[in-house]
Amino acid sequence: MSAAEQDSVIVVGAGLAGLATAIGAAVNGRRVTVFEAAENVGGAAAYSGGQVWVGANHVEAREGIEDSLEETERYVRSIAHDVPELLDEQAMQRWLTTAPAAAEYWEAIGAIDWVVIPGLVDYHSEAEGAHGVGRYITNAPIDGSSLGEWRARLNISPHFPVGVSYDEIVRKGRRQALLDMADDGSDPLTFGPGVVAWFLRRALQEEAIEILPGHRVTALLTDHDDTVVGAVADGPGGPVERRGPVVLATSSYDRDQDKVREFLGLEPEDWGSVAPRSLRGDGIDLAASVGGAIGRVPGTMVPMLPGWEDDNEPGFTYGPEYALPHAIIVNRHGKRFCDDSYWVSFIHQALDPEADNVPCFLIWDSEHRRDYGLGKTPPGGEYPEGTVLSAPTIRELGERLGVDGSELDRTVARYNQHAVNGEDPEYGRGTVPFVATYAGDPEHEPNALVGAVAQAPFYGMRLRIVGTGIGSTGVRIGGDGHVLREDGSTVEGLWAVGSVAALLSSGSGYNSGFALGRGLTLAYLVAHELTGRSDPAGRGDDLEAQPCARSDSDALQS
Repeated sequence: MSAAEQDSVIVVGAGLAGLATAIGAAVNGRRVTVFEAAENVGGAAAYSGGQVWVGANHVEAREGIEDSLEETERYVRSIAHDVPELLDEQAMQRWLTTAPAAAEYWEAIGAIDWVVIPGLVDYHSEAEGAHGVGRYITNAPIDGSSLGEWRARLNISPHFPVGVSYDEIVRKGRRQALLDMADDGSDPLTFGPGVVAWFLRRALQEEAIEILPGHRVTALLTDHDDTVVGAVADGPGGPVERRGPVVLATSSYDRDQDKVREFLGLEPEDWGSVAPRSLRGDGIDLAASVGGAIGRVPGTMVPMLPGWEDDNEPGFTYGPEYALPHAIIVNRHGKRFCDDSYWVSFIHQALDPEADNVPCFLIWDSEHRRDYGLGKTPPGGEYPEGTVLSAPTIRELGERLGVDGSELDRTVARYNQHAVNGEDPEYGRGTVPFVATYAGDPEHEPNALVGAVAQAPFYGMRLRIVGTGIGSTGVRIGGDGHVLREDGSTVEGLWAVGSVAALLSSGSGYNSGFALGRGLTLAYLVAHELTGRSDPAGRGDDLEAQPCARSDSDALQS
């Protein structure tokens, strides 16, 4: 084996955090091998909305938006109060104080061009330290052709109108922006695919980075004192071995039903995922095989969504149709149980072990069908056979769905009394500004999320709870990304970044963008440690690193 191979940093997973780790290590002098189990790169991040949450970031500062680390910390603490013992204080402090430096660093070395997402405010606007526009950042559009032959290897989200900007979503609403999307032959990449594309393009400029799609890591190598010293991957031509420190960046466990059952308590008939099929919990298994501990977060705190089966590549989708006016969610008893436009409220109540809210069902009317459609079905179109049931009355619809029809009729009548005025005093639908901006219908008055379910015929379908590739439960790490054992000691030679790592830095709280923001921060920390940068949180020497000259992308092995 060559000296270069022996000295490689090994990254397991070519999602956003994995690519960022590879770039940070290569820019600062290390050779890197990135093993990716799937044939494409980008992982769950490329299926996402590309929202990166960073408090007190340099992008909002240069736009004249005031923020502070003190307010950022107050916010995280405020939303983590439900289960305060879950919050890892050291990891939280390291994440929040380093994230602004990390975001600035990635831009300084040409890994991304950041812009503030217009209109988006913190999820929990009622919480202490909540902030208006500014903490959400994403990429400026990038031309897909700049990736060369790797453009065909990039995951493209089936859930977002890639090529549309957030400005259009704020102006039209997410659903309408998707419906209005036109194919003019250009290839501007936005949302998750756009963020990943920037980092992929930067990685392709580094001759020291070897990216190997279709190589699933099957084992970690250890020496006599249990230090991790390499990894073995199963590739098209047989086993491939690399020696060096290992960074796990494999995202979550969505496609492993045993882990879903263990961590979330959900059976296959009520579970799905909008993440890529390659998310099988490999990083969790690899860490456990060398003594790594698992950090557990209750299912009621995990970022999941109401969704349904679809014929797109991941097999499931999730709206925003459930959040739009003229729709509600009920349990099998025909009763609402949450703010059914807001996933935080939905998951907290759906998975409450003392409640009986799963299975659950989406109910909507003809006005919803006329204005919004469903998934690939355009407004007023015919729903896919077998997906949706309909009936002339709410009571009959309930009976067809296996829901208590009489109770459903009462529930809808009670909801409609106030919904005609855009109000929901029972559960507060339509009161979360983030949801109204991101998922609502800006043309619907007086509330972008609330409308009566009143026009026959009526429609319904059984929902699945769908994962997003952010399972929250995962490998236990310290604040700098070191994988930990049950006793708190370090598994030497092994780090974890991204959603494979338990999301304990925010405890029981979550805000859209935490996962990508923390992933990029951990990538920054780990890459600097592996290259001898002892104080990456200080902005001094790190920002002096210059982008290497662009190299031929075909110099990378694939």
